Amino acid sequence: MSAKSTNKETTSPRVASIASKLLSNPNTPAKVKTVAASVLTQTPNRPAGKGKSKR
Repeated sequence: MSAKSTNKETTSPRVASIASKLLSNPNTPAKVKTVAASVLTQTPNRPAGKGKSKR
Protein backbone atom coordinates (compact mmCIF):
# COMPACT_ATOMS: atom_id res chain seq x y z
CA MET A 1 0.00 0.00 0.00
CA SER A 2 1.19 3.48 -0.75
CA ALA A 3 1.34 6.20 1.88
CA LYS A 4 -0.59 8.59 -0.35
CA SER A 5 -4.32 8.82 0.37
CA THR A 6 -6.69 8.62 -2.59
CA ASN A 7 -9.97 9.21 -0.77
CA LYS A 8 -12.36 10.75 -3.30
CA GLU A 9 -15.19 11.47 -0.88
CA THR A 10 -16.22 15.11 -0.78
CA THR A 11 -18.72 17.13 1.20
CA SER A 12 -21.58 18.92 -0.53
CA PRO A 13 -21.61 22.72 -0.44
CA ARG A 14 -24.80 22.67 1.66
CA VAL A 15 -23.29 20.45 4.35
CA ALA A 16 -20.03 22.45 4.29
CA SER A 17 -22.01 25.65 4.86
CA ILE A 18 -23.79 24.13 7.86
CA ALA A 19 -20.48 22.90 9.29
CA SER A 20 -18.96 26.36 8.87
CA LYS A 21 -21.84 27.98 10.74
CA LEU A 22 -21.49 25.45 13.56
CA LEU A 23 -17.78 26.20 13.90
CA SER A 24 -18.35 29.95 14.07
CA ASN A 25 -21.05 29.65 16.76
CA PRO A 26 -19.52 30.00 20.25
CA ASN A 27 -22.40 27.97 21.74
CA THR A 28 -21.64 24.86 19.68
CA PRO A 29 -20.34 21.97 21.85
CA ALA A 30 -16.72 20.90 21.33
CA LYS A 31 -17.65 17.43 20.04
CA VAL A 32 -19.94 18.92 17.40
CA LYS A 33 -17.15 21.31 16.35
CA THR A 34 -14.80 18.34 15.97
CA VAL A 35 -17.23 16.64 13.60
CA ALA A 36 -17.85 19.89 11.70
CA ALA A 37 -14.11 20.40 11.23
CA SER A 38 -13.80 16.85 9.92
CA VAL A 39 -16.56 17.54 7.41
CA LEU A 40 -14.74 20.64 6.16
CA THR A 41 -11.50 18.74 5.59
CA GLN A 42 -13.39 16.71 2.98
CA THR A 43 -14.61 19.82 1.15
CA PRO A 44 -12.85 20.51 -2.16
CA ASN A 45 -10.92 23.78 -2.34
CA ARG A 46 -12.59 26.47 -4.40
CA PRO A 47 -10.55 28.31 -7.02
CA ALA A 48 -9.95 32.00 -6.35
CA GLY A 49 -12.59 34.19 -7.93
CA LYS A 50 -11.83 36.81 -10.56
CA GLY A 51 -12.76 39.63 -8.19
CA LYS A 52 -10.39 38.51 -5.45
CA SER A 53 -7.07 40.31 -5.24
CA LYS A 54 -3.96 38.48 -4.13
CA ARG A 55 -1.73 40.21 -1.61
